[in-house]
Amino acid sequence: MVPVTDADRDPDADGDEAAAAVNARAVAENQALWDEWTAIHERSDFYHLDSFRQGGIRIRPHELEDIGPVVDQSLLHLQCHFGIDTLSFARLGARVTGADFSLAAIELAGRLADELGFADARFVRSTIDDLPDVLDEEFDLVYTSGGVLGWLPDIRSWARVVAHFVKPGGRFYISEIHPVANVFENEGVGPGELVLRYPYWEHRAPLRFETHGSYADPTAQVNTPYEHGWDHGLGEIVTALVDAGLEIRALREFPFLNWKLDFLERHADGTWRMPPTAGGELPLTFSILATKREA
Repeated sequence: MVPVTDADRDPDADGDEAAAAVNARAVAENQALWDEWTAIHERSDFYHLDSFRQGGIRIRPHELEDIGPVVDQSLLHLQCHFGIDTLSFARLGARVTGADFSLAAIELAGRLADELGFADARFVRSTIDDLPDVLDEEFDLVYTSGGVLGWLPDIRSWARVVAHFVKPGGRFYISEIHPVANVFENEGVGPGELVLRYPYWEHRAPLRFETHGSYADPTAQVNTPYEHGWDHGLGEIVTALVDAGLEIRALREFPFLNWKLDFLERHADGTWRMPPTAGGELPLTFSILATKREA
């Protein structure tokens, strides 16, 4: 999947103000896309919403191991989409708040919370940058996971918002695709075929891709013509969190991913991994557990 516009090559993105305007337009188009995707994802096999209604949780085992018990803890889930991971934490005993920039997703999350009997679950519509103006609260745990950072233009701004919502003595946790995995062509290649294609470090202008359905249903009809993305290196992510006032307690890397990339193959446990014939290893997922020092 070759980007329509390469990072830092958009002629409209010269200068800070112009770059900010380009990024704002990209975020707005992404928001429209996620509004469309919500209806697709609600009925997709990827999310198995009907199965979730019957019970269970969608938090991955390595996340549960890292995070530990959340009973009676307040939890803020950033970029929560339509809330089934958020409500998974509610099933584990947390008092949950979810935030997302898609109105369609937030409305669906609210309906699900009501349907499943989570009267105390809250869902707030907001971009990451605007959330401190919308939500005036601190949380025991701030959480985000699964393909979230690539939709954000500025990792430092994101980290400041994260730290803003972690109460003194509280925690932040992220589990995300490893930036190394993002540099390779992920469509139209075979398992183990690594073709270097994309930036590793953060770039001023977004990558822009023609939209073809959704990751949950590539055949779905979508009217928003493009999606936009930004890359962030692991060092940039960690440094941004430290600079925002958080203390890194654990940084883990894993050889699996929870969704398909064409250069990976499906493992017996349902994850996606490099094939044994590749002759080497790659980190495909990382997690960070951080804390805020007591006042």
